[in-house]
Amino acid sequence: MTSTSSRSKITPEREQEFYAAVLDQLRECGYEALTMEGVAARTRCSKSTLYRQWKTKPQFVAAALRASRCVRFAEIDTGDLAGDLREAARAAGERSGRDTMLVQALSHAVLQDAELQRALRETLIEPELQAMEVIIRRGVERGEIAEGHPAVEFVTLQLFGVLRARPIIEGVYADEDYLIRFVEACVLPGLGLT
Repeated sequence: MTSTSSRSKITPEREQEFYAAVLDQLRECGYEALTMEGVAARTRCSKSTLYRQWKTKPQFVAAALRASRCVRFAEIDTGDLAGDLREAARAAGERSGRDTMLVQALSHAVLQDAELQRALRETLIEPELQAMEVIIRRGVERGEIAEGHPAVEFVTLQLFGVLRARPIIEGVYADEDYLIRFVEACVLPGLGLT
């Protein structure tokens, strides 16, 4: 179980502090170097307190991911598909560094641990995929693109891909400006939009 026990005396605020410390340590030093000792030191608590609540590091990380769920694309509706995709690029760029660091820190670990993979998909990936599907469906319903357009299946992969690849290839995160230019130069033309 990834949540705290019913006997817990930890307040919701304190629990969020623990989760923030886990995610910060993940971003700073990666999954392999993340330790319960490090989180305990950062949050000024005993290691046994953490182990009572979360039996293993993967459970703790999965709980922290689930508690930090943030959907950037869910409220986007500018009235047209091109505007929605530009706004999605802007929203992705706002948190690009923090989210990209987190995904990269977990990239190897999620291949080894099914619970972590589920937590990452549930918190950072699937909500955005579902929101992007809504954006695309509205564009189809408004007649901006054809149902079954062959480029549709690649839109979200392109956005996530550039977020992940730019730091590796160019050494910088994909910020709002970069992502909007990417959408205008690559995504919109692929969909036949301007």
